[in-house]
Amino acid sequence: MSILSWSLQGVLTAIFLMAGLPKVTGSKTYIDIFNHLRLPQWFRVITGLVEILGASLLIIGFWKISFVIAGALLLGVTGVGGTISHIRVKDGFKETYMIALLAIFAFALLSIQITR
Repeated sequence: MSILSWSLQGVLTAIFLMAGLPKVTGSKTYIDIFNHLRLPQWFRVITGLVEILGASLLIIGFWKISFVIAGALLLGVTGVGGTISHIRVKDGFKETYMIALLAIFAFALLSIQITR
């Protein structure tokens, strides 16, 4: 596995774990964000669980490469959904760029793994 692939995998794992856990536990920050995005709170919990699952798949992927494909695809689609949610409420670049960048990273990792 290439250094780029491992780096992307590690960064995505850390960021999505750090974003998913507070969503599930009910952090006030994420409660406010989901209210701003006009999304129900149950969707915040589901999103957090999906992010934790995707990060877990990437962790397993350090030993079993096929899990990276599933994790990267799951996180990439989640990132696209997050980007669309921000665009839908007319958030600016500052609020939208990070999730869009993470989606690009996830799809880049997916591309690297598929072309191996």
